[in-house]
Amino acid sequence: MQVNQLASGGPVTPQQLPTSETVMGKEDFLKMLITQLRYQDPLNPMEGTEFSAQLAQFSTVEQLANIKDMLQASIDGNYLLATSINNTLAATVIGREVKAYGDQIYLPEDGSAVLNFKLDGQARQVTIEILDENGNVVKTIRQENLSSGEHEIEWDGTDDEGNRLEEGRYTFRVSATGENDVEVGVTLFSRGVITGVRYGSNGAVLMLGQIEIPLSEVYEILMG
Repeated sequence: MQVNQLASGGPVTPQQLPTSETVMGKEDFLKMLITQLRYQDPLNPMEGTEFSAQLAQFSTVEQLANIKDMLQASIDGNYLLATSINNTLAATVIGREVKAYGDQIYLPEDGSAVLNFKLDGQARQVTIEILDENGNVVKTIRQENLSSGEHEIEWDGTDDEGNRLEEGRYTFRVSATGENDVEVGVTLFSRGVITGVRYGSNGAVLMLGQIEIPLSEVYEILMG
């Protein structure tokens, strides 16, 4: 028997039918089952096997909903546990020197800034570009014949015209080519002593001077 009315007794309209954007829950399923029982033909009642099958379907829907709730509770619990562990570990990093993936640098009012990167192979030409907060290139540094491995370049804080730039946060990018102008892989990173930890909605953030580094970006902790 087909259900052609809702529990309210009114006819089924297209707006009331399930769509691809509607998720049917166990309450909806139960309402449809009750409606089917209310409006079945007394002279031609629903067969027992069909009724049993629909009860089994309802039980399955209810069990799936319960499993979903339990899984969500487990995920929430694991997230809180992981956050607690990360927050505890973050506090132990204060005062230690770390290496962390990232392209941020901070130029102090006086002095210079250090740029760190790693080359996957020997490079004949290396181009380093420093960008301001608006993404404009303010300084270009070129190096030649750098070996594979980590490199540290000091930036004096001036632009391409030799003018001293303002204190603040900058980013940098590096491109490198080797023999026959083949591109060489580059990894950018920051290196320094962690001065503090800031806790936010997304977890612990390490403070490397004025630069914020997510704990997940730290790949090496250097022992003093």
